[in-house]
Amino acid sequence: MSSPIKPLADRLVALREVAQTKTASGIYLPDSSTEKPVIAKVVAIGPDVASLKVGDRIVYKEYATTLLKVDATEYLIVKEEDVLATL
Repeated sequence: MSSPIKPLADRLVALREVAQTKTASGIYLPDSSTEKPVIAKVVAIGPDVASLKVGDRIVYKEYATTLLKVDATEYLIVKEEDVLATL
């Protein structure tokens, strides 16, 4: 999937993964009790991003992102330094 957003400098664009609605034991959770996931898939990178590539799954700082909605799709804009790990 290509992104309609072109990130600048050391920023990257990612799509947040969907929160699990079912536990390992098979219990369904209501929307109000599920946490927002901090795992996302990278869909675009800026020219100064050195250690990541498109398609990587990342763990990021939850409150250090910018949320942008384009055509009913929510994109995250994250600085490379706010990425904690890759999966």
